[in-house]
Formats: sequence, C-alpha cells, structure tokens
Amino acid sequence: MAGYRLFTGYKSFMGTVRCFEDFKIWQDARLLVNQVYLYTAGVKDYGFNDQVRRTVVSVMNNIAEGYEAGGNVMFKKFLQISRGSCGEVRSMLYLAKDLKYIDEIKVNGLLSDCMVLSKGISKLITYLDSTTSNL
Repeated sequence: MAGYRLFTGYKSFMGTVRCFEDFKIWQDARLLVNQVYLYTAGVKDYGFNDQVRRTVVSVMNNIAEGYEAGGNVMFKKFLQISRGSCGEVRSMLYLAKDLKYIDEIKVNGLLSDCMVLSKGISKLITYLDSTTSNL
C-alpha cells in the first residue's frame, strides 16, 4: 500500500451487483478494516483499540447487512449508519494522531481514505433516492 492510498474514487460505482461483495464501497471498507487493524496492532490502549476496531468493522458490516436486508429503504438506512461510522473512525484517527498511537503519515492516508469512502456511500444513498427499482 505505497503511500497509504487505498481508494481511487467512485466514478462508476453502479454496475451489475449480485451480492454486497460486488460494491466497491464494501471492498474499500474491507481494505480500511485491514489497515486499521494493522496500524493499531501495537497500540496498548485497549479501550481505544476496541472502539476504533469495532467502528471500522461497522462501516463494512452495515453495507453488507443493509444490502442483505432487502429493499432500498432498509439499504439506505444501513448505508447512513455506515457513513456515520465512517465519521466516527475519522474522529478516532484524529485521536490516534494526537496521542501518537499511529504515525501521522499513516493517519493522514487513512483519513483521506475515509473521506473517499464516505463520499462513495453518499453517492450510493443519492442513487437509491433517485431510483424506484430495488438493487
């Protein structure tokens, strides 16, 4: 992960979707989970680690759960929760930087990735608002 940049954006996030794993936002959330776990492996603050890890997993899992729940209304609710969790991850990353738990360069890359992911989730929410057909 040279330069700590995971995501390239969401120019065409909709294609043929057969399962939640097909969504780029879910794929990128999965990468984010792995990076957060990697970067927090040496952090001795159990409370911090537990919170940031549960929160980043929530981003990924709410995309999956919302898709599997069936119907755009439910999916949108879970995507909103996922986007909110993305914001909480960003907040925790600022704390990690302030407390020097994670190297500043790594934190900045993760913050940028979280912003890209949040925008991708927002775009999917907007798409769901504009369509009457279920995914």
